[in-house]
Amino acid sequence: MKITEIIETMKKYAGNSYGGKLIEEGKTRDKILYGNPDQECTGVICTCYASVDVIKQAGKMGYNFIVVHEALFWNHGDHTDWLQDNTAFQKKKALLDQYGICVWRNHDHIHAGIPVDGQPRDGIFYGMSTLLGWNSYMVDPSSVAPRDFLLPEMTVKEMAEHLIRSFHLKGVRFIGNPDCKIRRVHVPMHICGHDEDRDLISKINEEDINCLLSLEMVDFTACEYMRDAAMEGEDRCIFALGHFNLEELGMEYYAGYLAEKLGDGIPVRFLQSGDSYSYIPAN
Repeated sequence: MKITEIIETMKKYAGNSYGGKLIEEGKTRDKILYGNPDQECTGVICTCYASVDVIKQAGKMGYNFIVVHEALFWNHGDHTDWLQDNTAFQKKKALLDQYGICVWRNHDHIHAGIPVDGQPRDGIFYGMSTLLGWNSYMVDPSSVAPRDFLLPEMTVKEMAEHLIRSFHLKGVRFIGNPDCKIRRVHVPMHICGHDEDRDLISKINEEDINCLLSLEMVDFTACEYMRDAAMEGEDRCIFALGHFNLEELGMEYYAGYLAEKLGDGIPVRFLQSGDSYSYIPAN
């Protein structure tokens, strides 16, 4: 099967609109980022980000197609005209050429929804919920992109251990009340200090959300609020997982989903792009 055929299969099992707009060729993020899609596929790697280590592992395994969720060359739209003299770009490009690897970005289609039990589900957030074992705790069981959960009460330590194990992390950054009783969990989108962060703060207060699992997060707005609320004795805390770390779980789920759709002819495997963070403890 050619790589182009696998791409069409992925599009077939996905929604055609994202963010209220039709997914259109030429405008979508979902495109070939590198390589030749007309070659026969020797194996598919699903990952959040095609890091240098992921490319090396894929090449050594003999897999020539990497499906990513995020950009390949460090900028929105994957423009490379400004990188021609960049040494890291040259080395990464040479590595892709060495193994004859093609990279395709699956961002808009997987977020648009893949059919699961007759219902469209955001492959990233539903995948995260599934692999965390939280599907039965969705606040809205019909949600396409489940990001709100009502869990059996757990401690900060129990939540940290569960997240580290499930997301395959080296550790986790924590903000807030270390004695927090966690029941209501919300996964916000990007907390970047914009005006819409006010809506998030209001949601936390009105819905008594105890815990955020965050993607990007600046040190002000919601972060400041949760720190102050925790100092006042409220059950408020944040596990700052990071964008790639959090969405990686959805790509792990998607590897299994895609393997089912392709059948036994093409091997499909998830490779973690790696915990984005290392921790240097204080002496």
